[in-house]
Amino acid sequence: MENWNRLSSSFSSINIGQSASKLARGIQVNVQVAKERLGQVGQDELTELPPEYKELEARVDALRAAHVSFLKIAKVYQFETYDYPTQIQESIADFSTTVGTTVTNFAAANLQGTNLPAPAPVQPKPIQHKTLPHALYRASLTAVTDLSAASKDDKLTPALTAYGAAWEKIAAARLQQDEAIRSEFLQPWQQTLSTNISVAIKARQAVRTSRLELDAAKQIIHSLKSAGPAKQEAARIEVENAEDDLVQKTEVAIQLMKTVLDNPEPIKNLNELIKAQLVFHATTAEALSAAQGEIEELSVSAEASFRKSRDH
Repeated sequence: MENWNRLSSSFSSINIGQSASKLARGIQVNVQVAKERLGQVGQDELTELPPEYKELEARVDALRAAHVSFLKIAKVYQFETYDYPTQIQESIADFSTTVGTTVTNFAAANLQGTNLPAPAPVQPKPIQHKTLPHALYRASLTAVTDLSAASKDDKLTPALTAYGAAWEKIAAARLQQDEAIRSEFLQPWQQTLSTNISVAIKARQAVRTSRLELDAAKQIIHSLKSAGPAKQEAARIEVENAEDDLVQKTEVAIQLMKTVLDNPEPIKNLNELIKAQLVFHATTAEALSAAQGEIEELSVSAEASFRKSRDH
């Protein structure tokens, strides 16, 4: 008996009227959506939203599209290898080396004190950043090593050394640029898209639902012309409540959309992006300019030496 009383109490706490009202409104909205899609409702029967709202709606859509399209390209900075040649082949080789090192070190640590021979621990290879500047630096270094092994007087060696030194500086600047772009541009840009703009769009969805509820209520009141006064009065009150709800939600959406459009963060984020790019390219220009001057002197000297050797 006690369990039955508890169960009865639980049922009595449910607001059946409120739940039924929400369900009925949901059904009415779905019916209204279907009618509009099928062209069974004329344009003059649809509640017109304020011109200011529609203008802000178009501007927010454009702002969102701008964020999305720009992010599609700019998010390349999330990945270090965006300009790296032969990254797939090296990634496979690096993976194999990493697995081999891990297995060897695991065996070295776990076979001690057993009858099985324990291999000596292996130091993992230092991280090789996979960017084009790093690749050019390593290629220069390899070329210098090859030339130096054959001759200490090779004229190309100092030129490649200068070239490699320039790209070593550029490689470091490239990593700094990408980190700055990720933290100062990509993250806040994505946050604006996923929070501020999304909140405004959700508010617009609430306006759309409220508008559908109002138009559905108007359709119902038109169908009750021959009904009794009580039903007509209830339908009239429903329309008034729906109108008040639409006005309130429209005002909220307008305010949120204005806030999104007035937000200075996107411009600030874009400024951080171009600042990071400017620092990187300035460093690149400075390093290459210094290397080019040095290599040009070596080029002139080598050409003069070559011509002199031809004259004799």
